[in-house]
Amino acid sequence: MRIISTDRLEPLFDTAATRAIEQAAQATLPHHALMARAGLSVARLARALAPHARCIWVACGPGNNGGDGLVAATHLHGWARQSGSGLRVVVTHTANDDESIARLPPDAHQALAAAQAAGVTFQTMPPGEADFAIDALLGIGALRPPTGVLATWLACLRTTAAPVLCVDLPSGLHADTGMLASVASESHDRAAGTQPGPRHTLSLLTLKPGLFTGHGRDSAGQVWLDDLGTSAADVPVTAWLAGRATDAQPRHTLAHASHKGSFGDVVVIGGQGLDSTGAGMTGAAILAGRAALHAGAGRVFVGLLEAASTHPTTWDPVCPELMFRLPDTLLDAPLLQHASVVCGCGGGASVAAVLPQLLAGAATLVLDADALNAIARDGPLQALLIQRRTRGWTTVLTPHPLEAARLLGTDTPQVMAHRLQAAQAIAERFGAICVLKGSGTVIAAPNGIPRINPTGNAGLATAGTGDVLAGMVGSALARPVLSSAEAVDRVSSAVFQHGQLADQWEPDEALVAGRLALRARPIA
Repeated sequence: MRIISTDRLEPLFDTAATRAIEQAAQATLPHHALMARAGLSVARLARALAPHARCIWVACGPGNNGGDGLVAATHLHGWARQSGSGLRVVVTHTANDDESIARLPPDAHQALAAAQAAGVTFQTMPPGEADFAIDALLGIGALRPPTGVLATWLACLRTTAAPVLCVDLPSGLHADTGMLASVASESHDRAAGTQPGPRHTLSLLTLKPGLFTGHGRDSAGQVWLDDLGTSAADVPVTAWLAGRATDAQPRHTLAHASHKGSFGDVVVIGGQGLDSTGAGMTGAAILAGRAALHAGAGRVFVGLLEAASTHPTTWDPVCPELMFRLPDTLLDAPLLQHASVVCGCGGGASVAAVLPQLLAGAATLVLDADALNAIARDGPLQALLIQRRTRGWTTVLTPHPLEAARLLGTDTPQVMAHRLQAAQAIAERFGAICVLKGSGTVIAAPNGIPRINPTGNAGLATAGTGDVLAGMVGSALARPVLSSAEAVDRVSSAVFQHGQLADQWEPDEALVAGRLALRARPIA
């Protein structure tokens, strides 16, 4: 058993892959062996997490997940009796009559009989004095929303102030997508002001994608893994949990003959000036430029789409190193061929006019925000985007869920319900790397295995942080990219660092995009 951190690349397996691993293990192990290992592992972790607990509630459902909980309860009960600690272990189980007991899977049926024989306490209602809980209600096979007593107990688990250890995954969480089933009484309990306690999840056999994207990160809390002594060597990986970004070697330690051209150019085009309604988004492009500069680009050019402004922006007092140019001068073919171009940040309606030239001429192109919206509603622009792949050029699309829905011709709930599939579909359709933003940002590339980023938090839910990410991605691609795999690695590193900056933010300091941009670091 080990704790899962953000320091290493981790393979993720969906339900079908996990079932294949489970079946292969069961073919070589004695009867009940996997459940015995799983239950013992749950009990050991529960004891480590709550060594001084006085009452542990184990909520068991009707499947093998509930069987794991029963085995854990039996161990905890036995250890308490041996040590004389006074710990009470109380089980609530959905199988409370002969008919429901007869429907239990064989392993779970045996686990129930063993728990009863050991003298474990069973109740029909959760103990009010529980100071630790084990969620063993539903596992990876449960796809329908819980009802009845399952829903009631699940609402209690989600809102209790006591720490909760989830067996394999939080009940009601879809293992593949991160979608979370709602229960009727949960919203009432939350409205009453209950602050849920710490959450832990012991994932068994494999790590599941849904634990790290969508609602998974909030529901699972700290994730642990026990492979139960099985091997996944022959089963294809569904996705990867992206590992730590590698910071670039300090520049003063590099070759003395280096110059600013050694670290690449970034061109930012966006930042529409005030329109007829008095709205303007100049700051978005400047934020992207500042982030690109601090992320290590040798030079950063900013072309603001200010039309015929009588007061054009000519410099940035925070980062005077940014070089402002008229957009037309930045559409020069030689510059587009060697620079990393970031387009769309605050581009408004004006960005559509420059996209044809950028799509047809920029060898490395990061498209964000208004550029994505323009492409979504314009067939010829989509055709130009798709053609880029045939030329071997690097394209990165950085949509949030609504922008992704527009690109796919669907709606936001569908994207959120299938985040990995949506990101992969965008990557395949447009021949580009897709960075689908949100909790557990998904990075997908054509014909590749998607990655889920493990960093970031709600502090990033503020205006301009997406523009900062676009600038960081553009900077990561400013130096020559040797392969499509290297491009994906660099994009993943930029996404990781962007979230990591938020994770390391001082809690008493407001996270705003302007400060975030200035804290970007060069990426190897």
